[in-house]
Amino acid sequence: MNIKSLLLGSAAALAVVSGAQAADAIVAAEPEPVEYVRVCDAYGTGYFYIPGTETCLKINGYIRFQVNVGEDVGGDSDWDAVTRGQVQFTAKSDTEYGPLTGVIVMQFNADNASDQEAKLDSAYLDIAGFRAGLFYSWWDDGLSGETDDIGSVETLHNSIRYQYETGDFYAGISVDELEDGVYKAGEEANNVGVAVGLGGKAGAFSYQVTAGYDVDNDDGAIRAMGTVDIGPGTLGLAGVYSTGPNSYYSSAEWAVAAEYAIKATDKLKITPAVQYYGNYFGGGKAVPDDFDGLGDAWKVGLTVDYQIVDNFYAKASVQYLDPDDGDDSTTGYFRLQRSF
Repeated sequence: MNIKSLLLGSAAALAVVSGAQAADAIVAAEPEPVEYVRVCDAYGTGYFYIPGTETCLKINGYIRFQVNVGEDVGGDSDWDAVTRGQVQFTAKSDTEYGPLTGVIVMQFNADNASDQEAKLDSAYLDIAGFRAGLFYSWWDDGLSGETDDIGSVETLHNSIRYQYETGDFYAGISVDELEDGVYKAGEEANNVGVAVGLGGKAGAFSYQVTAGYDVDNDDGAIRAMGTVDIGPGTLGLAGVYSTGPNSYYSSAEWAVAAEYAIKATDKLKITPAVQYYGNYFGGGKAVPDDFDGLGDAWKVGLTVDYQIVDNFYAKASVQYLDPDDGDDSTTGYFRLQRSF
């Protein structure tokens, strides 16, 4: 009886001290409802709804390890290892004008632990065929191998463009800021250009025609490319002509390129290729007034692509260049890349 009285007395004292009453019972707060990520299949695989919105987001990218080989490619060394990580965010939502798209691409490059670079590789918005922002031009396109040299020195511009598309055809026009394009003696790269592009597919044949006019340098270029499936591979042909060194094409006055991408197996592709340049200048952003008096050049190369497993592949490429006005050179690289 003494123990029972003691327990009851202790409980009563505790109730008085704490001020607890029946009306003051503790009630646990209801948890906030959890909104799970929902798959968005309206724009293809990989998209999901940003919680609380009707905007679909896709995250993809790659990790790349590459060893470059060539004379003094690593400063005092003939080889140099580099690593890259790239991530892309693509957001899409429906509007009365069609899908509204926004893209941000971040790229991180490391030559070593202390020599690293982070940069915005692309950032643009796209709706109803109109695109504005920082993005790659049609002049960034090329054949599938690594031998062809038929593009601009710099193909990433702040631009605005309109492109009409159907399933097998596109045509468009863009206005490009060419601040980092080519320039002539005593000048700076600070101008604008206008480019047009069209292309499409017809069965096993695909084609592309691209042209550009550099306002400041008062010169332009035009390029045509085509591929067709023949036998165990794909034959690719390209030709380019430039009226003078300009930001759209400055490597030579004219050039022709050919390759044959052999599908050896489901995982192995072998691409031998060749290119010939007329009045060859080469690379660099400081260019001569014209191509007069320059010698020709030719180039031959081989690229091998091998898919190790899904989303993981190896690539090896070797190129030999022989210009009339300079020394011949051999360059190449070996690459491992994992995409996601």
